[in-house]
Amino acid sequence: MPRTPVPRIPVPRTPGAFRRDQLAIAALFCFLGFQYATWVSRLPALKDRFGLDETRLGLLLMVCGVGAAVSFPLVARLMRQLGSRRLALWSALALAAVLPALSAAGSYPLALLVVFVDGVAVGCLNVAMNAQGAALEARYGRAAMAQLHATFSAGSLAAALLASGMNAVTHTVSAHFAAAAALLLLLLAAARPRLSADEQTPRSGRDPGSEQEEATGRAEASEEGAAKGAAKAVRRFAGASGAALWLGCAMVFGTVTEGAMNDWSALYLTAETGASEQLAPLGIAVVSVMMVLARLLGDGWRSRLGDARVVHVGSVVAGTGLALALSAGGTWPALVGFACVGLGMATVTPCLYVAAAAEGPRALALVAALGTTGLLAGPALIGFVAGRTDLTVGMAVVAASALLVSVSARRVTWRRPSEAAPAVAGEGDGGEGDGGGKGGVGTETETGTRTGPGPVET
Repeated sequence: MPRTPVPRIPVPRTPGAFRRDQLAIAALFCFLGFQYATWVSRLPALKDRFGLDETRLGLLLMVCGVGAAVSFPLVARLMRQLGSRRLALWSALALAAVLPALSAAGSYPLALLVVFVDGVAVGCLNVAMNAQGAALEARYGRAAMAQLHATFSAGSLAAALLASGMNAVTHTVSAHFAAAAALLLLLLAAARPRLSADEQTPRSGRDPGSEQEEATGRAEASEEGAAKGAAKAVRRFAGASGAALWLGCAMVFGTVTEGAMNDWSALYLTAETGASEQLAPLGIAVVSVMMVLARLLGDGWRSRLGDARVVHVGSVVAGTGLALALSAGGTWPALVGFACVGLGMATVTPCLYVAAAAEGPRALALVAALGTTGLLAGPALIGFVAGRTDLTVGMAVVAASALLVSVSARRVTWRRPSEAAPAVAGEGDGGEGDGGGKGGVGTETETGTRTGPGPVET
């Protein structure tokens, strides 16, 4: 069905406005990477404090992931009530408070509770900051999401460097976490003035599921008992739209691929290729370096090729490259295959978040929650397969998962970035007031080809 043309609204050409807004949102991505890597870097100290074995330590990590995964209903509601800006600020404050709370936790059950809260706050900030990124692209008609995701990795690296430096000065977790929390608050203060404030969504651009939910909500007023609750639950899930479900599938397969590479690449090199202990860490290093570099360049690819083509080509490169490397065997072919995964999958997640934002806040929350599920389930699935066969077969599942991203993404009608803003974030009436108009006047087809005028430059 042909789409109604969207009138072109010029973007105010305030010098540097786009870059300043992008840096503000990048600060949120950096914040999340820094916060998570900070407490994870002190897992050995937490293990010693609570006397944990590997199983209970794994449970601590699992509880964080569970908190993020089950946050979906809460995030969808908070996005509607607070908007992406306020949700980002409040969840970031909660994450900053988690660090001193975890350092003060006097028992393992209390630490589990704190980490669960951390997971919920991570789920909230993850959705809110990606909504802000989608609104930025819509406002200026320029690709930005891949670079924003690159700053998450930069935040993780900064946290690792801080942890190393603090360990050289003191082994006290509380001092380390207090310093990290102070840096996080400074980062949040720098980001706050330029974040886009949310406006009331016009009816024509609303979440596809929200109008249905409101209409059925009025009908439900006359229903009674369990039938009413069951029908509402079904409609609420279905209200995310078929496109959101396919995007969620693509996100699951993508995060399964990423998570498995993080957890299993080193072991594959030592167990299946005979690599030395010195070479084994190169697996994750190759994936990480290629992913950061590709994300820094990814927005240029998105502007030239379109998001759909970037997702299709990237996932095929990742899956095919890894499959060929597994067939060849050996350490160096494996490293080349891992590089293909990092290169191919780097821009997949940013593109999926932008597409989910176009479907509305519930869709964005659902896709984010399914992505967390993939990160949780992926490593466990590969371990299950490897335990019954070998790790080469397990890594072949990873290659298949990457290819399934392309299969799922082909079921989605890819929209231009400007359609993401009405559903998730307003047009930016906060901050200094520049950059409030909509950009993005070209249309992207299912194959990723853009038609119409190009992006509006500031």
